[in-house]
Amino acid sequence: MASKLIQVQSKACEASKFVAKHGTSYYRQLLEKNKQFIQEPATVEKCQELSKQLLYTRLASIPGRYETFWKEVDYAKNLWKNRSGLKVEDAGIAALFGLECFAWYCAGEIAGRGFTFTGYYP
Repeated sequence: MASKLIQVQSKACEASKFVAKHGTSYYRQLLEKNKQFIQEPATVEKCQELSKQLLYTRLASIPGRYETFWKEVDYAKNLWKNRSGLKVEDAGIAALFGLECFAWYCAGEIAGRGFTFTGYYP
């Protein structure tokens, strides 16, 4: 156990040195490659304008999302009506999806409690 800890520490140290050595060049390359998305000068007014654009773009996408949601519900209803034709693989995939949803719910609850398992902080 202790030898594994030492190995992990040495790997973390190597990774830290690599990031310290190459991190700034990667950062510069990333910014250069995506400079068309950078707003200059970054003023408060420009940031507010961009946030409004994002908000109203998201609001404009609600009708499409609503329609897609009801298509998915209709598909699920159709599957339920024709459940006698389902294969075991389909049922297994559905069960795994449900289990994954429950796991994400539990992880969210734990994070919401401040990463405690027993209860919320007073």
